[in-house]
Amino acid sequence: MVEKIIKPIAPGDPEKAQIKIEGADHLYREIRIENALTDENGERVRLKPGAEVEVTVEAPPEAVVAKDDKKERPGKD
Repeated sequence: MVEKIIKPIAPGDPEKAQIKIEGADHLYREIRIENALTDENGERVRLKPGAEVEVTVEAPPEAVVAKDDKKERPGKD
């Protein structure tokens, strides 16, 4: 959810949208992104406070490794 919109301090700097991340650790519950987006029609848009948003993490195949479940379970060798 968009918690708040942060106005730029200096002229010419972009406005930021602060997004609350549910279920994240305490220090990582908010992220800030530039509030300059493009909709499906190519029109410039911005988020508004209270908007529900979905955050997606993507990585190219060469940036990931297979998960080794055996190493993640303490005492299970």
